[in-house]
Amino acid sequence: MNYHFSTMVNYPFDEAVAKATEALREEGFGILTEIDVKETLKQKLDIDFRRYKILGACNPALAYRALKTEDKIGVMLPCNVVVQEISNGTVEVSAVDPLASMMAIDNAELQIVAFEVQDKLKKVIAGLQAAKVSV
Repeated sequence: MNYHFSTMVNYPFDEAVAKATEALREEGFGILTEIDVKETLKQKLDIDFRRYKILGACNPALAYRALKTEDKIGVMLPCNVVVQEISNGTVEVSAVDPLASMMAIDNAELQIVAFEVQDKLKKVIAGLQAAKVSV
C-alpha cells in the first residue's frame, strides 16, 4: 500500500503552497503547523536544501471523532501535506494516506474516519491536478 497521494503541478512553489492551503480549507482542513524544511536545515545544520514545506493539516470535526474513538490517535495527527520543489523546477504536492497510517490500529470505527479523511485528501490532490504537468 502506498503511504501518500501526489501530483506534480505547474504552479510556482509559493503559489502551490497557497493553492494547496486553499484546497485543504475547502475540504474543512486548517493548517496547524507550517514547517519550512529548507529554512530549518539552513539554520540548524547550515545545509542548503530545496524548497520543501510540510503543512500540518487538521479537519477539526474528523480529528474530534478520531480522538473519541482512539485516545492515543493524536500521535498520528495532524495530516501532513508536503509541497516540494523538484530539481527540474516543477513542484510536487503530496498528502499522507491516512488509511496507511492507521493500518496498525485495530479499530473499525477509526477506519471509517480514516476513509473520510482519505476521501477529502484525495479530493485536494485531484483538485490540484487541474494544473498537472504533462510528462
